[in-house]
Amino acid sequence: MKLIKKTFLSVAGAAFLGLGLIFVIVPGPSLIFLVLGLLLLSFEYPLARKWLKSCQGMMRRAAVLIDKRLLARKYRG
Repeated sequence: MKLIKKTFLSVAGAAFLGLGLIFVIVPGPSLIFLVLGLLLLSFEYPLARKWLKSCQGMMRRAAVLIDKRLLARKYRG
């Protein structure tokens, strides 16, 4: 049963990661598929967990930066 779970998570994670990479080139929701693929792979692979934490940190920093810029723009105009 554990082998089936690991295989399913690996295949599904790789598929979502592949879709995310395709959508980087073709317009589409690339970030959602990349993060979902890393999330599924992180259940079984420590390297994927490391990349997922890195992506989460980058997204958090980007959200903070966007909030600051929008707030500054609100008070300027």
